[in-house]
Amino acid sequence: LNNKTIKYCQLVLNETKEARALSLETMKNWLSVNAHLNAKSDDYNLIRFLRATKYNNEQAEKKIKNFYVLRGTSPEWYENRNPYLPEIQKLLEIGVFLPLLERDDKGRTIIFIRVAAHNPYIHKQDDVFKVGLMTLDLVLDKMEDVSVYGVVAIFDMDGVSYGHARQLTTSMIRKAVHSWQDCYPVRVKGLHFINSPIYINVVLNIFRRFMREKMRNRVHVHGYDRESLHNIVSKQLLPEEYGGSNGKLQHLIDYWRNEVCSKEAWYADDEKYKYLKS
Repeated sequence: LNNKTIKYCQLVLNETKEARALSLETMKNWLSVNAHLNAKSDDYNLIRFLRATKYNNEQAEKKIKNFYVLRGTSPEWYENRNPYLPEIQKLLEIGVFLPLLERDDKGRTIIFIRVAAHNPYIHKQDDVFKVGLMTLDLVLDKMEDVSVYGVVAIFDMDGVSYGHARQLTTSMIRKAVHSWQDCYPVRVKGLHFINSPIYINVVLNIFRRFMREKMRNRVHVHGYDRESLHNIVSKQLLPEEYGGSNGKLQHLIDYWRNEVCSKEAWYADDEKYKYLKS
């Protein structure tokens, strides 16, 4: 981390050398008596949870437990993560979950989630979630600043249909919200919906039911107002398809497909980190 980011950690996330050392020791002791959580216990991975909770150890431990319980009880998302499986490979080629490669002026990572890019009569929604979480896991592993400044999610609703809506069960929506809100070691700074049809709030109201007030207040619907998107994300960061000047969307798709596919062994090893049923 550069000096600017280190200072941000101190001022905003309550991270000092002393706090880090004490919190890591406390957390490792806690993990040692919670053997059913087969967690990654290295400093790098634990610090992500501490930053996500601004060094509140109790909240960090709760988030870690939620994270590994989610992994252990959601085989549809966290098992069979071979990137070369046909169903995964196809979704990577479509590009359903695309973090931008450059940060915004606040240091945040912008993630485009192309909600309706897949064919709902061919691809399972759980596989779509799986590919998204595979990509997010990789982002968190290789980009340390994501745990500092957080993410802004842009949900592109272009092409959304009844078929897509039918794929989302209430239990699936609840678990998706739970994963972002209570499990993952990343601070969600905004949820923005673009190219959204007029009835989008009917669907969003289901999601809102499972959100706490803090996250509900970070949901924004932009409809088809491109200028509204540009007020959130600079044109310089955006692909041309979104009115930006940062190359073609296909470049981003190819980049993340190659990155995910290059980590086949990493995903295979990563599957063992989860809640172990007694």
